[in-house]
Amino acid sequence: MIQWYPGHMEKARRSMRESLKLVDLVIEVLDARAPLSCLNPEIDRMGEGKARLFLLNKADMADPGMNRYWKEVFEAEGRPTLLINARTGEGMKEFDRAVESIMAERKERNARRGIINRPVRAMVAGIPNSGKSTFINRFVKKAVTKTGNRPGVTRGNQWIRMGKGMELLDTPGILWPKIEREECGWNLALIGSVNDAIVQTEDLASHALKKVRALNPGTLAERYGADKSMNDTDIFAAAAGRFSMLLPGGEADIKRAAGMVIDDFRSLKLGRITVDEKET
Repeated sequence: MIQWYPGHMEKARRSMRESLKLVDLVIEVLDARAPLSCLNPEIDRMGEGKARLFLLNKADMADPGMNRYWKEVFEAEGRPTLLINARTGEGMKEFDRAVESIMAERKERNARRGIINRPVRAMVAGIPNSGKSTFINRFVKKAVTKTGNRPGVTRGNQWIRMGKGMELLDTPGILWPKIEREECGWNLALIGSVNDAIVQTEDLASHALKKVRALNPGTLAERYGADKSMNDTDIFAAAAGRFSMLLPGGEADIKRAAGMVIDDFRSLKLGRITVDEKET
């Protein structure tokens, strides 16, 4: 079972809880490849009673049909949801309208009390490496927060004040103290939301192969020359041979090849795959 909850996350969780008193809206950024696995029960508990908006980010990396499926599932559950690509800005045009709709009742209530043009204060939250800071930088149209393709880049809360009738609070990515569902832990590790150092490379690569076999098996033959009879170790060996990943003496470097499988999954060389499959 994968568990990763370093001390800085507990500190961030306490800080977020205090900051929630100041915000009107919680914007939760999820990785579209694993939207269900990315839903943080801690954020749900802390944000109870607050207006919510869910952003399925990295939609360009996920299966298009599954993007539509998970958007429908979330919205059927009362979770307003947008599909976006924060890196390119795709889907961002709908953001302002979504916030306006969600916050309309609050604005009317403020107007009746004589409070006019008060900016919406929104917390941007999510798990590590979901793209929170990239979303903020895209929205503000300048680099105001640190970004990186690894978990743990943002370590403290940061207010970004802007002239769009909104103030955004960037928060560190946090997981939750105990991941109950084993599949969830592996999915989070595969999309890079868990520190790679805490998982065995071959085990994580095997999880990637399980997903690819189920959802896009043809790419294994195309990329590695694998066939249906091969087990995981055979595929790693085939990949090592094809890409000259050999140890002294000519033996296949299985660990290095497994690392390549993980990198290939994350860089879409094995296709656009959503690891959270349809609910049954």
